[in-house]
Amino acid sequence: MTSRRFRRLRLTETTRLLVRETQLSPHDLIQPFFVMEGKDKARLIPSMPGIEALSIDRLLGEIESYMQMGGRAGLFFGIPQKKDLSGHHAIDEKAIIPSAIRAIKKNFPEFLVISDVCLCAYLKHGHCGVLNGHIIDNDATLPLLSQMATAHAKAGADFVAPSDMMDFRISHIRQAMDKKGLSDTGIISYAVKYASSFYGPFRDAVDSAPEFGDRKSYQMDYANIKEAVKEAQQDVFEGADIVMVKPALAYLDAIAKINESVNVPVAAYHVSGEYSMIKAASQKMWIDEKRVVIESLTSIKRAGAKIIFTYYAKEALPWIIANQ
Repeated sequence: MTSRRFRRLRLTETTRLLVRETQLSPHDLIQPFFVMEGKDKARLIPSMPGIEALSIDRLLGEIESYMQMGGRAGLFFGIPQKKDLSGHHAIDEKAIIPSAIRAIKKNFPEFLVISDVCLCAYLKHGHCGVLNGHIIDNDATLPLLSQMATAHAKAGADFVAPSDMMDFRISHIRQAMDKKGLSDTGIISYAVKYASSFYGPFRDAVDSAPEFGDRKSYQMDYANIKEAVKEAQQDVFEGADIVMVKPALAYLDAIAKINESVNVPVAAYHVSGEYSMIKAASQKMWIDEKRVVIESLTSIKRAGAKIIFTYYAKEALPWIIANQ
């Protein structure tokens, strides 16, 4: 019997590329951006080396640079100057994110704009929904999320991305946008968002750490996978066009399972903590940053993610092109 020498398909770079099962592409990546109020402002985020919060005028320059590198899409988070207990600064059509969307679409009409829809950065207590005592009131939060999403859609967002993890928010947002004649605006649902410790640097960036308690009553238990499938299927049923798993690297099994279980594209979010750990290790020269990033992003795609949100998107674009 002739032996199967699998090494024959690994002997040269050309052969390896010929038989490669997963090919990372620049089109797979989406860069998140932090948008702050004011003019000519930029603030470094110490826990996320290389990432800044930018005022809208500075943001436009960064998007232009990103597009020159091959970037085509961005996810946008607002950092308001004022927070309250009602979510007013989240739903105002003149708020930071609707204003940013209008400016982006005026200057770069072909750039794909995805807006994060959540109240945590806009509420004083840092939770993702309005309170009833110390309880996050799911149903009272839904109208605010719908108004926020509608404001973003009216401003020109191509997709809104609810990240709050309130039950039924997808159907409420879909109905609200449809009633306003915004049926072409898509929904990317953070369907499987685990209550993770990997979000720390993001919370520093937008000052959204909860004043009390934690988010475990509405974000998912990271020990569960069957629940993830139910969450994703429910959001598809309610009208989500794309579902997301967050974080990514510690949840490759969840990405794979969701990809097998739904009939819409699956995205994954390579989150702030995952980004910052690679950055910190590379700055210590303990790892080869470029190689680790390409390997990590490839593993996310291999697991089943068609779309990868990552703070490395801009930086990784030339690495991916060179690696092809």
